[in-house]
This record gives sequence, structure tokens and C-alpha cells, in this order.
Amino acid sequence: MKQSMVRDLSTPELQEKLDQEVARLEKLRMAHAVTPLENPMEIKLVRRAVARIKTELTKRNQEGEAIKA
Repeated sequence: MKQSMVRDLSTPELQEKLDQEVARLEKLRMAHAVTPLENPMEIKLVRRAVARIKTELTKRNQEGEAIKA
């Protein structure tokens, strides 16, 4: 998921996507622990997608606080 795609989503959509990606990451890690994945780089890609989403949510939260102040 690219940063431009993350920016286009609304905050509730981002939260939902974050929940989905975290669950996917957990599932991939468990599967990889039991049997090596065919493409272990997928874990890295999902982890980075989670980080991008969290970064955007934090940015929006800070902007919201700045507006209120």
C-alpha cells in the first residue's frame, strides 16, 4: 500500500484497514513460524503498510489537536 493511497482514505477507513493489516501480519508470522512462507518478503511489506497507516493516523490526530488549541 503506497502512502498516496493511505492519504486518500478517511480516518475510519484507515482504522479498519489497520485492524485488517495487523491481523494479516499476525497470521503471516504464525504461518511462517510453522512452515516457511513461499514469499517471506510479504511479512516486510505488510509490516511497512501497518507503519504507514499508523503514521498517517498519528499525523491526523496531531493536526486535529493543533486545530483545537
